[in-house]
Amino acid sequence: MAGVSKSGNVLDPSGEGLSGSSSSPKARLIEINPTLSVRQLADLLQVSAIEVIKQLMRNGIMANINQVIDYEAAAAVVAAFGYQARLKPRATSAISEIKRRQRVQDEVLSSLRPRPPVVTIMGHVNHGKTRLLDAIRQTNVMATEAGGITQHIGAYQVEVDGRKITFLDTPGHEAFTAMRARGAQVTDIVILVVAADDGVMPQTLEAIDHARAAGVPIVVAINKIDKPNINLQAVKQQLSDAGLLIEEWGGDTVSVSVSAKEKIGIQELLENLLVVAEMEELRANPLQPVVGVVIEAKMDKTKGPLATVLVQTGTLRLGDTIVVGTTWGRVKAMFNDMGKRVRKAEPATPVEILGLSSVPQVGDGLKAVASERQAQALIQKRLEETEQQPKSVTLTNLYDQISAGRVKELNIILKADVQGSIEPIRSSLEQLATEEVRVRVIHSGTGNITESDVMLAIASKGIIIGFGVGCQPGARRLADVEGVSIRSYDVIYDLIDEVSKALKGMLEPSYVEVVEGRAEVRAIFPTSKKGKVAGVYVTEGKVSRGVSVRLWRQGQVGCESSVSSLRRFKDDVKEVAAGYECGIGIADFSEFQVGDILEFFRQEVK
Repeated sequence: MAGVSKSGNVLDPSGEGLSGSSSSPKARLIEINPTLSVRQLADLLQVSAIEVIKQLMRNGIMANINQVIDYEAAAAVVAAFGYQARLKPRATSAISEIKRRQRVQDEVLSSLRPRPPVVTIMGHVNHGKTRLLDAIRQTNVMATEAGGITQHIGAYQVEVDGRKITFLDTPGHEAFTAMRARGAQVTDIVILVVAADDGVMPQTLEAIDHARAAGVPIVVAINKIDKPNINLQAVKQQLSDAGLLIEEWGGDTVSVSVSAKEKIGIQELLENLLVVAEMEELRANPLQPVVGVVIEAKMDKTKGPLATVLVQTGTLRLGDTIVVGTTWGRVKAMFNDMGKRVRKAEPATPVEILGLSSVPQVGDGLKAVASERQAQALIQKRLEETEQQPKSVTLTNLYDQISAGRVKELNIILKADVQGSIEPIRSSLEQLATEEVRVRVIHSGTGNITESDVMLAIASKGIIIGFGVGCQPGARRLADVEGVSIRSYDVIYDLIDEVSKALKGMLEPSYVEVVEGRAEVRAIFPTSKKGKVAGVYVTEGKVSRGVSVRLWRQGQVGCESSVSSLRRFKDDVKEVAAGYECGIGIADFSEFQVGDILEFFRQEVK
């Protein structure tokens, strides 16, 4: 008669259970439920949960110790350990539930319909993003409705061969990433505009990295082909060097040559967008409860709160009660991009709605509810969820978040002083990846850390690493508000060592920079000691004697030192608050210039 292990789930004719030899085919049977957690499966197999997680990862499944997996995934793990899985006989009701869920899923899938792609235009400044949007809009208006006036609602639709394309009228990767930072991933395809006479520029590379971080396909529009002496092959080579190998060169990136000014190639570009959309198999269920996102919002003097929303699934109808972010209302009127009143909006359709109680924020989610009571309950739930959101990823808490299963990938934005430093640092960082977490440099570049870098870190839940560079004041303020971790280094070994220790949970307590105030130099005065002091106006916070100071000049760090003297009129003082003028001396520095910005900061243990 078969023996039974302590768990009561393993059938073994030899009576040895799992601890016995598994070489006999008859000894390889283990009964499991239709669903169970990774910990439960590890207990059944009498192995470490880490071993089970590793095997799941080999099968392409990322799961933490408390995550519930289905029978198929568990059976694959069981087989990898040399046993055969079998559903528990008493799980009949659970099997029925699985079948019921499968039927519901099949019904949902059968209701899916093709939807228009949502497109955003990105690229370097002055490469023609806005002009291309205008050319697309004008071509469509002239083709479909002569004399039609397009209303600016932040998005509009064009029609190509009876199929629609939705364009977000917010050119630039800053707007694109700002939406993602608020949890709104609305774009399906990115058009990357590259000027034929200018080629790939720094912001072009930045836009590519922002699109890649979002996992969005890129269609390249090489603009300004009407200009003389252009070299398309050189531009295509630059794109290849940036990692975008176009189709005619054997790659998978669609490239179209256009002139927004002369309206050349616009139709071909639109047709290629539809081809890419077809490959992406964009589908939505118009019968489901409506879900959408705010892409623009304002307070109108006569109409009150107005919000442009993009419907993502379901159908928004006149009279629906909706919750948008933490406000709610009843849809009293809807207008399309032509300014016409409409009674409904299907998936991937932008409409301006009237009827909300207050102005929502861009990126807020929209959801239809049955009543005002449900609306208030949902708003309360969203407020509670916001308070309980997990902390931002930092090197200090990285190991804890990995252990809790909240982080499977460490996204890094890398800024260095020179291009030659980037590749060795990137290569060294990516080699630190472990089985539990992947290390990925999603954007790299030279120069100081900017607000755009911080926005990308927010959107991708990443950290920023600076090597031999400073951080712009605006970027520092935004990072402080959003909780983005910025680490600066001057030695590559220290940089790699700290990230490695963070991944292993060995990092010592970190020090963070706290900005106490800022001041602007408005006058310069000589002193009796052959030095100079700066007459400044404190614009933010406060300045204290002895505090660390960083001098900014035309966006670059001029020096870092400490405040050696602080005076109000003829009196020495300990500190001066915002809104007052004072005289400041900086240790070992006197080359002030009018317009310099002084940033006062201190280091504290985090």
